[in-house]
Amino acid sequence: MAKPQTLVLTGYGINCEEETAFAFKMSGSGTDIIHINDLIENRKLLDEYQILVFPGGFSYGDDTGSGKALANRIKNNLLDEIKKFIERDTLMLGICNGFQVLTNLGVVPALNGFTGNAEVSLEHNQSFRYQCRWIDVAVNTKSPSVFTSGIEKMHIPVAHGEGNFYAPAGILEQIESNNLAVMKYIKPEGAAASQEFPYNPNGAVNDIASICSSNGRIMGMMPHPERGMFFTQRNDWTYLKEKYKREGGAIPEFSDGIKIFENAVNYFK
Repeated sequence: MAKPQTLVLTGYGINCEEETAFAFKMSGSGTDIIHINDLIENRKLLDEYQILVFPGGFSYGDDTGSGKALANRIKNNLLDEIKKFIERDTLMLGICNGFQVLTNLGVVPALNGFTGNAEVSLEHNQSFRYQCRWIDVAVNTKSPSVFTSGIEKMHIPVAHGEGNFYAPAGILEQIESNNLAVMKYIKPEGAAASQEFPYNPNGAVNDIASICSSNGRIMGMMPHPERGMFFTQRNDWTYLKEKYKREGGAIPEFSDGIKIFENAVNYFK
């Protein structure tokens, strides 16, 4: 098909829509930022898009819990439209607060199909503090996720107060056995974080930072790829710049995060 079209949702505390839309535009997608009210008013708008993105921020001020109020707004007004969108050959991405929205909507992991019921949750960080830092994640190369194709590891920022992934034992077992845990927090040298702070910044069970749907077309992730798409955004870029210079290597323009968006766009080529 021609250039895929991406809808980046905004409204009521969402604050990463501009960076997220920019990342998709940089990756070759036609991109629009649309307010939740406008989408509710014109529900057929969703038919015009192939990618739907729930960006980061603090939708509805995280009242009653992160992502819950926006998820309820969508359930009460756009549930049929979301179902139809999922049934088409489309992609859906939730970043940080957007991941919280997706879990509350029940679109991930949706082990038995989308029912609108939450199966997992993202609870308060074990530190009981907002965590804003750079972390490392390993990508499960056996995962069906469209978004992480060709990626094995990422150095990427997180910024959240409720990223502590939790799933009941039975659900967690299915997530793991079906390779739906897309990313896991690791130590810089590659060993598992084993829930050790700050490598696992929130206490997530099994160090899970991201999960996807069974078909790989819907993914939620706590890290912010839109904040780690350029080399000079990295917390260690000055060190790496000097290292590359001394070793005679080229200094890259992009960093790990951009690949998430490129993979989404390339899915439709």
